[in-house]
Amino acid sequence: MDREELLSATPEDGGASQQKQESPLISLEKDLEFYADAIKEVSIEIMVEGISAYPIFIAHQHEVNLGEVILNKEELNTNWTIQASTLEEFVEKGIISKEKREPFLKVYKKPEDFMCVFVIVPEGANFIYYPYKKGRG
Repeated sequence: MDREELLSATPEDGGASQQKQESPLISLEKDLEFYADAIKEVSIEIMVEGISAYPIFIAHQHEVNLGEVILNKEELNTNWTIQASTLEEFVEKGIISKEKREPFLKVYKKPEDFMCVFVIVPEGANFIYYPYKKGRG
């Protein structure tokens, strides 16, 4: 009987911990929605000024020595700070190895339509592409 109780409790507990893990990403999506126009503006600026054809934005909740802060969570009362960087800086700092540069470029989405976001959480970091809403700007 105890064993059955444990087994039946597992899916619920698993579901609850799953939700907790997703919550930072839910807050990230809200912030990216809120930040979208500003991020797109900076992205276009990076390309127009010839700094890079591949803008990358870093989303984090701590301190990161990469790129430049463009949207500070403390100042904006949001959950995530966004920093602007480029593919070139990521390669230079070894985050993307020289060997991975070409494969990265193959999956890099049009910066006019998507923001490339390097999301840093305590468990690790990963790239996501978040679409800009159509009819903006």
